[in-house]
Amino acid sequence: MPELPEVQTVVNDLKNLGLVGLTIEAAQVYWPRTVASEGDFGRIAGHAILNIWRRAKYLVFDLSGDLSLIVHLRMSGRLDLKDASETRSKHEHLVLSLEGGRELRFHDTRKFGRVWLTEDAQSVLGHLGPEPLEEGFTAASLTASLKTKQRQLKPLLLDQSFVAGLGNIYVDEALWQAGLHPTRTASSLNGAEAAKLHAAIIEVLERGLRNSGTTLGSGQGNFYSVAKRRGRNADELKVFRRDGEACPRCGATIERLIVGQRSTHVCPVCQP
Repeated sequence: MPELPEVQTVVNDLKNLGLVGLTIEAAQVYWPRTVASEGDFGRIAGHAILNIWRRAKYLVFDLSGDLSLIVHLRMSGRLDLKDASETRSKHEHLVLSLEGGRELRFHDTRKFGRVWLTEDAQSVLGHLGPEPLEEGFTAASLTASLKTKQRQLKPLLLDQSFVAGLGNIYVDEALWQAGLHPTRTASSLNGAEAAKLHAAIIEVLERGLRNSGTTLGSGQGNFYSVAKRRGRNADELKVFRRDGEACPRCGATIERLIVGQRSTHVCPVCQP
């Protein structure tokens, strides 16, 4: 599933490709369950794209007329910008016709992605926690939040209401960076450990952004930017999907565990 760096990469691409300012001329939905909001999705026609931004793992299009188009890519979703003359593939479940002859197409092989058209963006986004790359996410605020939680670190950091935008890849990387085991109880961290975790979260996310996200493998469900680029961050992962390899810090063999029903990768020495 695309996480914060991948979704931000998509936002950057869409802006660089000139979508802001264009008017959506028509919409065609080919898989009705792709649209999670109620009402006629066709009413999006005639509205201009005023801005594109990210909240957690959601893409948000601010439209004229106080409308918001919100997209969650989920497991295998992606956005493609194509010429209207190109044949639609069977996995392109939503097509937005843009002025100028291009189409923004929502491609989703596993059909888990969802799209909302709403006058109230907070009805979709209101449950989300703090953004980890914004000023309000401080070591002190994270420390205070951790102290109130009796949950294991891995599932807590995956909880989008606790901190927004982290997923399996960057949680594993941050916990390794901070030297914390994913099954540690959050409230057991002291101030120094919480500060290390705070710094690690920021470091791994900023690295992912610099590398335009993480692409693992070459299948259709893997992450590709709108500009069809692979994310380069896989080459800099320290533990994620590196079980059986040597830890780059201490040389011990990286192990794979199941924590909170999620595949998890740890160094048994660095993360006791």
